[in-house]
Amino acid sequence: MTTQIFMASTLYGTATLAAALDSDCFRPADRRILLVSNNAATPETTPGLDEMPGFEQLRGRFDDVISWNETISPFHPGGWAPRLDDVPLWERHLRLAWNLGDDDIELAVESIQVNPALGISQIFMGAPVTVYADGLMSYGPTRNKIDPLVGTRVTRLLHLDLVPGLKPLLLTEFGVEPEIVPTDAFSKVLAELVDTGDELPFVDEPALLLGQYLSALDILTAEEEENLHVRMLKGALALGHTRVVFKPHPSAPARWSRLLEKEAEKLGADLTVLDTPVLAEVLYQRMRPALVVGCFSTALLTASALYGLPVARVGTGPLLDRLTPYENSNRVPVTIVDALLPELTDESAVNEQRQSMDVTALTDLVRAVGFAMQPKIYPDLRPAAETYLTRHLNHHTRRYFKRKRLTSLALPGAVPAQLAFIPRNATVRRVARRARSLKRAVGR
Repeated sequence: MTTQIFMASTLYGTATLAAALDSDCFRPADRRILLVSNNAATPETTPGLDEMPGFEQLRGRFDDVISWNETISPFHPGGWAPRLDDVPLWERHLRLAWNLGDDDIELAVESIQVNPALGISQIFMGAPVTVYADGLMSYGPTRNKIDPLVGTRVTRLLHLDLVPGLKPLLLTEFGVEPEIVPTDAFSKVLAELVDTGDELPFVDEPALLLGQYLSALDILTAEEEENLHVRMLKGALALGHTRVVFKPHPSAPARWSRLLEKEAEKLGADLTVLDTPVLAEVLYQRMRPALVVGCFSTALLTASALYGLPVARVGTGPLLDRLTPYENSNRVPVTIVDALLPELTDESAVNEQRQSMDVTALTDLVRAVGFAMQPKIYPDLRPAAETYLTRHLNHHTRRYFKRKRLTSLALPGAVPAQLAFIPRNATVRRVARRARSLKRAVGR
């Protein structure tokens, strides 16, 4: 007997799994379990994906639905992992609780670098693992080193073809090959969800603004994120869009919407704020937006790649500078959106949907950024990074790199050309380290 366990935390990810199952990306199994994890900061007050409109349309692909939150209660899915000595006990417990018996287990998880995916992969230590990606992070590097006992069991990376021609970097350190979930299958799954959220207002061809709740990730302050939404609104109005729909993040405070409504009233905009937690892709099909505006949401790429809708970005420039540490896993998604999509204030670029970079140049950029983010995990990318920086580092592309980071890695562009020998000079580096240690000692 074989049981496949699919762990999911979002409706978008569940739709990705549904499309993969419909396309026979997984071999037949005697039983399929959807393991639902609510990773919200306060899951007690935030609806899980199995409570969201549209879930019932996806439910039929699975034999059972089990809550990971209830399984490990009172612990939070993002903060709990089994102690090494307890792993055999946890596997025995889950086999009893979930009626798994002696079944062979196969896992499909997202974000394997962190819990809860890492924890469940450690518990079922003998199970092969499929990692699936429900966003742009798959194109970036693995955010931290993974235990080889887990990493070597990953057999493949399933991902959507959101940027045609761009190959994911995630898990390539283990020789994991990416596999595309067919776009037409994913589109068919999304079409099943078009009638969800019956209480959604009807607005024809509006400008759709996508909220992301970046302050919850400590990327922006609450005030800065509110201002970002206002910039989206003003930018859409400047392009001649009078009907505007704002889709807030499900976890964002309601007061943000009220502030945006006040600004819209002041500007004379016809603003509709959605209070139903549905996928952006449902809105694409029901409203056919004349323009989709966001920061670096994956939904911007699905709008463009899957539905052919006009898109525009806002706020990515400052974010590239604000993301800390440099290896923040959001860096590659921000980089991709910034490099590919037109800026909202550039009217001609938005109207023409002009891209500033082709896929070959984007591939080189992502590989260079990936090495700068995780040089110890991807040392083989150093020559590619050096070549890119030598040939293409200019006023525009410098925004994707930090001079301090380039200096610490002895990469081109760290210092002026006449001083380029310094990062590679062992004596100079030794003196600099000594000076820094003396400075710290004096500071104490």
